[in-house]
Amino acid sequence: MDDASLAPVSTLRFAKKRDAIVAAATHILNLRGVKGMTLADVAASVGLITTSVTYYFKKKEDLAAACFLAGIAQFEAMIDAALPAKTPETRLLRFLDLYLEAKAAIRLGERPPIPIFSDVRALNAPHLQSVSAAYADMFRKVRRLFWDGLDPAGRQSANAKTHMLMEQLYWAVVWLPRYEIEDYLRIRDRLADILIHGLAPEGAAWRPSPLPLEPDGIEGTAQETFLVAATRLINLRGYRGASVEKISAELNVTKGSFYHHNEAKDDLVLSCFERTFDVVRRVQSAAMRVEGDQWLRLSSAAARLVDYQLSEHGPLLRTSALSALPSSIRPQVVDQQNRLSDRFAAMISDGIAEGSLRRVDPVIAAQMLNATLNAAAELEFWVRGVEPAAAPSLYARPMLMGVFSG
Repeated sequence: MDDASLAPVSTLRFAKKRDAIVAAATHILNLRGVKGMTLADVAASVGLITTSVTYYFKKKEDLAAACFLAGIAQFEAMIDAALPAKTPETRLLRFLDLYLEAKAAIRLGERPPIPIFSDVRALNAPHLQSVSAAYADMFRKVRRLFWDGLDPAGRQSANAKTHMLMEQLYWAVVWLPRYEIEDYLRIRDRLADILIHGLAPEGAAWRPSPLPLEPDGIEGTAQETFLVAATRLINLRGYRGASVEKISAELNVTKGSFYHHNEAKDDLVLSCFERTFDVVRRVQSAAMRVEGDQWLRLSSAAARLVDYQLSEHGPLLRTSALSALPSSIRPQVVDQQNRLSDRFAAMISDGIAEGSLRRVDPVIAAQMLNATLNAAAELEFWVRGVEPAAAPSLYARPMLMGVFSG
């Protein structure tokens, strides 16, 4: 047998091993983030030594970028298969079908995991540029669900809806494991029903009430300045990408000053989460005091949180930071997040009972609302030039009234 006949077998073997390394690395990446992943850990998970992994990926950043690009390719394949459907609604249904089929296969170990894209910004150049460009191409492809490209005025709305839709899929990794795989078809129906028809009953108007918030005691203080700056940096660079040095530089203070106010970075991150949860809790409580029905209260809470995210006091900490938190403090943060989701679910249940909201799955609807409002922290990045006053209608309204409602 000559060398030429051996080449295809060798190439296939190389590709198979490379794919196995990427799949293992993606699993670790989702648990620890870009900064927490090491080539040694990846090598051990596939039964190799570190030098064997460097035969395929010379540096950790090369491997991390390959993980993100593989995940983008998975999403592009889904949307390519969904776009030929005849109507926007059937395209969305097909996209959700394919996504949930993929999640079921991942859960069964039949296909590689999809990376959590929130940590892309922890990459360094040139990988950051190449992965960001690939993600933007994928985003534009998904956007075709909402925009045909003919009317430039529709671009902002389509970008906002696309951002909201993708965040639903990313956040689903948190709550989907609570369900049996056999229930995924039912979940698809409930996701699609909420996305297409919203929560508002037919004929409802979008007129959220202003919600004055009771002071939390730190607004306007040095402590708030510290937490807001740290939140922005963690949202931008990820948990491990936001080093003590970078946080200190952002605030123009020394590392000594940082440790004077915070025993460790974990304490600061926990404080950022506590502040975020406190804002959501205060908005929910303010909404519950509004005179009117649950539709008015829920829409007012959603509008107020989007508005807060884009204000001088925002943003709130992205829940994507959960994926890289140390395991010792992650459960208490998840528990607080679930309690806030349960408060939204209770508001939705009350609205269904009184007839001011459509009959939807309140637990799934609350998780979707959480994902939407938390992701508003990045709205300015995806919807360039968005006016803060217009943001609630542009972004929260489609979630509550349906993505095809105009």
